[in-house]
Parts: sequence; structure tokens; C-alpha cells
Amino acid sequence: MAIIRELNGIAPKMGKNCFIAENAAIIGDVTMGDDCSIWYSAVLRGDVNTIKIGDRVNIQDGAVLHTLYQRSICEIGNDVSVGHNAIIHGAKVGNNVLVGMGAILMDNAVIPDNTIIAAGAVVLSNSVLEPGVYAGIPAKKVKEGSEEIGKAAHKNAQGYMMYKEWFLDENSYKEL
Repeated sequence: MAIIRELNGIAPKMGKNCFIAENAAIIGDVTMGDDCSIWYSAVLRGDVNTIKIGDRVNIQDGAVLHTLYQRSICEIGNDVSVGHNAIIHGAKVGNNVLVGMGAILMDNAVIPDNTIIAAGAVVLSNSVLEPGVYAGIPAKKVKEGSEEIGKAAHKNAQGYMMYKEWFLDENSYKEL
């Protein structure tokens, strides 16, 4: 059973039709919208400030969302995929965004709608990006924004909508 824990009088709030993996941890001031999925070993630690997640967001295996005490909040828009082992630390992420595996978004970074952050990229604190594709350490724009980039990020989030339904369907889940 997932760890869903109230802290300092604030309990996590989850929307409708969400999948929370059995070993995910959601603590404190965390609010998520509808149709989200929080995958295995993901940690959403709203202990020192707020984490807000929109609709149709997937936080993949091993990802961590956290903030700075009273200095940053974590905001995730709609139709966002946060890749395996990614870290979002007090950043603001728009709609139709793909945060690649192992990417790191630091405090007060702003990621606009229709953007892809490549696997392993590091977006430094206080960076305000324009739509596009970003890669490297520190992250640099490697491709201008386009409708296709937004569609690709959106498509990834839609795939996770299908995957979460497999896990919510009790008839397809069997323990060995």
C-alpha cells in the first residue's frame, strides 16, 4: 500500500481516477488533479512547501518532487510526463511537457508549455525557458519550439493514461 501521509495537519488531495503505486510516497501539501499516475518508488514530498499537479500527469518510477522551505513551490501543468528518476525541485512546469529520464529541474525554474527536457538535462535555478527542446548540463535549447514538440509531449502523457488503466483494472492485476 502506498505511503499517503498527512504532515503538520495537511493531507495530500488526489483527484478522480488516479493510480498510485504500492510503494509510492505522497506526503503533506500535495494536490493532484484527475487521471494522474504516480509510479513505483516515486516520492512527492510536500513537507516544506506546496506541490500542485494538474490533470493527466504521470510521475514515473523513482522520480522525486520536492521544494525549498518557504522559497519555492512545485507546480506541474496538465498532460505532463515526468520521466524515470527525474527530479523536480521547486520548479514550475507548463502543459504538454515531457521531462526526460534523470533530468533535474531546480528551484524557481520555469518550463513553458509544449517543451521537452531531454534525459539527463539539468535546468538551473531561476532559469526561464522558451518553448523548445533542451538538453545538456546546464540545459541549452537544441531545437526551437513547434506544434510537433507539444504534440509529442502530449502523446507521451496519453500513453501513460492507457498504462494506468491497466493497473486500475483489477481483472488484469494478479499477484504471483
